[in-house]
Amino acid sequence: MGDQQKDNAWLKLYRSVSLCLSLIFAIVGLIFLFIPDDVFLLFNSISRLLGYPESSLQSFGLYQVLAVGYMYLATLLAYYMNKYPENTFFPLLLIHGKSASSLLSLCLFFVHQPCLLLLTNGIVDGMIAIGVFVLYKKSRETRQ
Repeated sequence: MGDQQKDNAWLKLYRSVSLCLSLIFAIVGLIFLFIPDDVFLLFNSISRLLGYPESSLQSFGLYQVLAVGYMYLATLLAYYMNKYPENTFFPLLLIHGKSASSLLSLCLFFVHQPCLLLLTNGIVDGMIAIGVFVLYKKSRETRQ
């Protein structure tokens, strides 16, 4: 098999795995959004069978780990924006992440539970997304 064929085969595998991961992440995100208690109930029932302690919403657990992981990615994107200002992909990713966080927080605030934490996160992440968008647009203008 020639180098070009290997490259094409690798690219096909890369794209297939990437598509599968994007679908899985989207489905899991929707499960976490719409039936978070069921996730805990399922894993707690499996934990009992395996002899593990049950998870609690009050203890440091899955959602906190995911939140810290998200903040790690946001931190890394902002760092890469500083380190590689010519790369416009980093601010776009940060804009998407912060916009999603803001919109979800505001939707949950208005539709599900009007608590200050959701409102604050919606406003702060929305302001960050707008601020990074302004930086992104200005950065592109100065390069043209």
